[in-house]
Amino acid sequence: MSETNFWLFLAAALVIAAIPGPGIFYVAARTLSEGRAGGFASTAGTALGGLVHVIAGGLGISAVILASAELFAAVKFVGALYLIWLGIKTFRGASRMLSLESEPVGDKRAFRDGVLIEAFNPKTAAFFLAFIPQFIDPAGTSPTLQFILLGAISVALNTLADIVVVLMASATRTQLIGRPRLMRRLTQGSGIFIAGLGLSLALARRPANG
Repeated sequence: MSETNFWLFLAAALVIAAIPGPGIFYVAARTLSEGRAGGFASTAGTALGGLVHVIAGGLGISAVILASAELFAAVKFVGALYLIWLGIKTFRGASRMLSLESEPVGDKRAFRDGVLIEAFNPKTAAFFLAFIPQFIDPAGTSPTLQFILLGAISVALNTLADIVVVLMASATRTQLIGRPRLMRRLTQGSGIFIAGLGLSLALARRPANG
């Protein structure tokens, strides 16, 4: 992978990690109901669930690359379209408020539920398969390892975002949802960024022949 591709991936992954999604909402809910320990247990669970998708996706994308270069290009194009759709959906859904009320479940169950929520979420699998291949060099050494490395970085960034949410939610139960306008603007900006990234990848990353 080129250095430019890596830094582009890192910038995009950072923005995506900061977007409020089901994982962040779950971690925030567990923190508000269980406290900091429950939040960290949930974070560990969602991280492990994310790694399940990374390993499975790495094996799958390697098979696609080995089977057909044209098929791999098609997967990347479909992935770019998915990013555009995700960006639009993120922008349109920015006005929705967080719902963080839940019943106490305990740290062990919070961890277990975190694993299951992430590991059995088809949207997570679809996202990894759409996002990470955009930055893989199919001619490079071991596309599987490239996928797993980038996926692990993405999971680490997501986990870091979850940890920040745990600390914020445990410090106060009102500040997290006390500034909905700011959250809405930030989420809208993130949606525009993701859609723009998908559009640029769809138009500019076509393999050259010969």
